[in-house]
Amino acid sequence: MIAIVDYGVGNLFSLASSVKSLGAEVLVTHEAKDLEAATHILLPGVGAFADAAAKLTATGLVPVLRAQTQQKPLLGICLGMQLLFDTSYEYGVHKGLGLVPGEVCPLADDLKDPSLKVPHIGWNALDITPGRESDPLFKYVKNGEYVYYVHSYYAKNCAANTLATSEYSIPVTGAVRQGLVYGTQFHPEKSGDTGLRLLRAFAEL
Repeated sequence: MIAIVDYGVGNLFSLASSVKSLGAEVLVTHEAKDLEAATHILLPGVGAFADAAAKLTATGLVPVLRAQTQQKPLLGICLGMQLLFDTSYEYGVHKGLGLVPGEVCPLADDLKDPSLKVPHIGWNALDITPGRESDPLFKYVKNGEYVYYVHSYYAKNCAANTLATSEYSIPVTGAVRQGLVYGTQFHPEKSGDTGLRLLRAFAEL
């Protein structure tokens, strides 16, 4: 069973529907017992980092998530991925879950092409990090396939854990991994067949 963490941030329907379409059992939950019973955990998220972090902390699930990532795969999606890092600099300085080394910073500050719009919205090619092509998350996904992004902040100083990037005048961190903890800045559930194949690979981990 794949548990989707519900902490009051974002519309979970499309993600749950995508996973169900793969034939997997899905449960949207805010209960610790469900996360402990699950084989896989999805941590979605949209909106502002500080608000999401506060809501997640208020559920009491943070210690549970930390414990469960020692035993089973977790995939953070979009803001859910950003929450995995040590620190975010989105409207202040905020502490993340510390599950993946790195920090989340404003994309606009680092773009080499100032004419590019922020937020970074739309389809972009996935550049799998050399040597990471065999990661099981990419079992059904090839280098250069397109995925869908919506974000204004991105992960930095995380090269050792970066599985893939996408070019937006700079390499934008697209996917990361630390042990059983995975993250995608893009939305698999909005990335068409490519995203479904990635979710299938995650479900098979």
